[in-house]
Amino acid sequence: MGLNAPLHLAVIGAGIAGLSCARVLQAAGCAVTVYEKSRGPAGRMSTRKTGTWQCDHGARFFTASDALFQREVAGWQQAGLAALWPARFVSHDGRSLTPVNTDETRYVGVPGMNAIGHALARTLPLRTEATVQGLVREAGAWWLQIREQEQRAGPYDAVLLAIPAPQAAGLLMSLDPALHAVASDVQMRGCWTLMLQYQVRPDLPYDALQVENSPLGWVARDSSKPGRSGAESWVLQATPAWSEAHLEDAPERVAEALLEAFAGIGGPRPDTWTAHRWRYSDSARPLARGALWNAVSG
Repeated sequence: MGLNAPLHLAVIGAGIAGLSCARVLQAAGCAVTVYEKSRGPAGRMSTRKTGTWQCDHGARFFTASDALFQREVAGWQQAGLAALWPARFVSHDGRSLTPVNTDETRYVGVPGMNAIGHALARTLPLRTEATVQGLVREAGAWWLQIREQEQRAGPYDAVLLAIPAPQAAGLLMSLDPALHAVASDVQMRGCWTLMLQYQVRPDLPYDALQVENSPLGWVARDSSKPGRSGAESWVLQATPAWSEAHLEDAPERVAEALLEAFAGIGGPRPDTWTAHRWRYSDSARPLARGALWNAVSG
């Protein structure tokens, strides 16, 4: 590599964190390639689309309290990628509905949550359906072992992991005991999500519902979000505790349990449903550190 050649870097994970990291590095003059095991970018900011129907089945919405992020979100709004979600927000304690009064500003991607991820990835070399299952250090360079490919990818001067902590721990196990220990200490939880489709809009007095004392933790009328089109769609998300207890259950069993809980608070049965399991949804014990970096090994 010549003296003026750019650093070649691999970013593993095309969620918002990985894409944002890759864009900053690219702007600094680095040659960056992003690897993602799924079919497209955005991670938990995902949108499921089938024919004339779509539904956000990952992140419900997002907020912006940090000044730098507020400026970023303002740019997304100006570009038509994000908008405010003025939802009728209520809670259910097992007996009755109560309006949720909050000054919190909620944003969503437009026309789906994944629009932001796709926009961030537009200028980046992105390899999808590429599961990195191993990292190898040879002659001062990094090589990636890709499950879907017969050959390794590389060489790279450094590798950045922007994936759930348990997955990072697996890659770090034989490479960096200190980083492996930190990643292993992050406890993550799963989440079962049920996407509902209706031919006729349910007559319910809310767009977003927090649920207590139930397998359900969250209900939302996805069709109420700005920029949405297509068939009427709703989302049910189970609580972390219930999801963890039923993480390996069959989708049909999960759907019946969540639909029964929805019916118990007045929700009608959908015409069709689709289930999705997020094995790593959120952190019960977050790392609470911005980033970790081994400058010696990269």
